[in-house]
Amino acid sequence: MRNLPDPLPTLMLSSGRSLNVNIVGAGSWGGTFAQHLVGLGHNVTAWHGDPHELQEMSRTRVHPYIEGLVLDKKIRLIEVFSSFQPADIAVVAIPSQVVREVLGKTAFIKPDTTIVNLAKGIENDTLLRMSEVIAEVANIRPSKIATLSGPSHAEEVALEIPTAVVVAGEDPETIESVQQIFSSETFRIYTSTDVVGVELGGSIKNVIAIAAGICDGIGYGDNTKAALITRGIVEITRLAVAMGARPETLAGLSGMGDLVVTCLSRHSRNRHVGEELGKGRKLSDILGEMKVIAEGISTAQSIYALMEKYSVEMPICAATYRVLFEDKDPRKAVSDLMTRELVYE
Repeated sequence: MRNLPDPLPTLMLSSGRSLNVNIVGAGSWGGTFAQHLVGLGHNVTAWHGDPHELQEMSRTRVHPYIEGLVLDKKIRLIEVFSSFQPADIAVVAIPSQVVREVLGKTAFIKPDTTIVNLAKGIENDTLLRMSEVIAEVANIRPSKIATLSGPSHAEEVALEIPTAVVVAGEDPETIESVQQIFSSETFRIYTSTDVVGVELGGSIKNVIAIAAGICDGIGYGDNTKAALITRGIVEITRLAVAMGARPETLAGLSGMGDLVVTCLSRHSRNRHVGEELGKGRKLSDILGEMKVIAEGISTAQSIYALMEKYSVEMPICAATYRVLFEDKDPRKAVSDLMTRELVYE
């Protein structure tokens, strides 16, 4: 990675000192953000849950998942939470379904710590969004939590390809602070107070991306993909609004923006899973070959439960759920979608 410019004064605390940042998870996103933040002049410590990968990263500084990402030697890599030091910001960069378990093992998050959530998903057992899980398990005020989401594959952020995202939170001061701290010449951040909309947009798009991959695997074309993305954002918006979100949020970066990039990109794990399903492969075989987690699989379960809870019609998400968990033939799922009762758009 090329060197970033010296951090601007606005990216520092009022005292002028660099920020201390603890990152929970040094996978694709965690490792990328560790490098991003150290490049902005901050002091970064990152925990990683896989001892073997952690040892290799510590020795070689080469990230195991992001090609070309070499971690700066200033990044402190740790294996146990007790090695964390007090921090101004804690970044949560682990899969959504283990957030409760992992954060429940540590008391390093203090009441005045700002938490930046990067996890995208809905907890299966409780149907809580990630900021709700974090507030509950870390016993921290929701106003101290900010969720960062949007069209941002780690593989491209690591290469400093221009990227725009949104950070959402209840407290304008908190999200504006994160906006200033995390932004760079190649990483532009907008703010939003619609936490529900941003978190649901970033979560449900993974389910739609699996459906998009299924279409790719079967061999359908651009017409199919365009229709799926367009109707997909309708489904996302329906549920989000039913849960209290503002509809315009889903037309933004964490809604349509994230949906487009996840449905189209070769970097998308969820699209990849769908593509392999569309080719006729079994889910267990696909997952057995993957070293990283496709969040859309577990999210499909949560969304299926939420659509029933809120009585929201989401045919694409329902069809994807049935392909994943009821072994429905992908071609039959698409045929059933296409032959539903004809309605007004």
